[in-house]
Amino acid sequence: MITPRRFHRLRQTLQHRQPDLTVILEQVHKGHNLAAILRTCDAVGIPLAHAVPTQRPHRVRLVRSPGSGAGVNKWVKTRRHSSIEDAAEEIRRTMPGVRILAAHLSPRAYSYLEVDWTQPTALLLGQEKDGVTPEGLAIADGEVMIPMHGLVASLNVSVAAAVMLYEARRQREAAGLFAESRLSPDEFRNTLFRWAYPRLAQRCKELGIPYPALGESGELLGELPRGGAAERGEAAEASGE
Repeated sequence: MITPRRFHRLRQTLQHRQPDLTVILEQVHKGHNLAAILRTCDAVGIPLAHAVPTQRPHRVRLVRSPGSGAGVNKWVKTRRHSSIEDAAEEIRRTMPGVRILAAHLSPRAYSYLEVDWTQPTALLLGQEKDGVTPEGLAIADGEVMIPMHGLVASLNVSVAAAVMLYEARRQREAAGLFAESRLSPDEFRNTLFRWAYPRLAQRCKELGIPYPALGESGELLGELPRGGAAERGEAAEASGE
């Protein structure tokens, strides 16, 4: 049974989600880096990440880490794309006014501290060895880098993501973008239900029926869907039976 404290934490987390901030993981294939980047996405309020997996003949592969970052997949969705062009097309269609900024060291790159992260932004991160591909650079609207004062040229991709995304979080918090929910009412309500009652949400999806209403402390209101033992158990716990 979900407790009022847990429910309020889920609701507060959703209120801070930033639907116009995302990342594109282009061929980032090491599990620990994927997990670390998704954990950072959750921490700064990114609800959806885009991935273009490593491509091999006849298949597309995206490795997920089974370690400490695995649970974050419940809170941050990952959408796979067959190519960087497909990812860019969807992002530009669903995120009006977005800029795609490639993390890439070049004479054209701006320091991440000079970027206005309060604007709709997709941060494009390349694979561990070679970085963003030429195709990725071709679809980007600009390039961004982290100034380095040592002898190495760049940071690990997950560390670089954390540095830049926390600057985005800092700017957005200062601009008041975390003050109230920026999700649509329907998206907020449906996501909150899925987070609080995942098995019931799945049962409702199978039956093609809307989610039951929730009370102020997360209690289920109205008639519950009938289902298997797992669903009945979750419903019974939620109703206090």
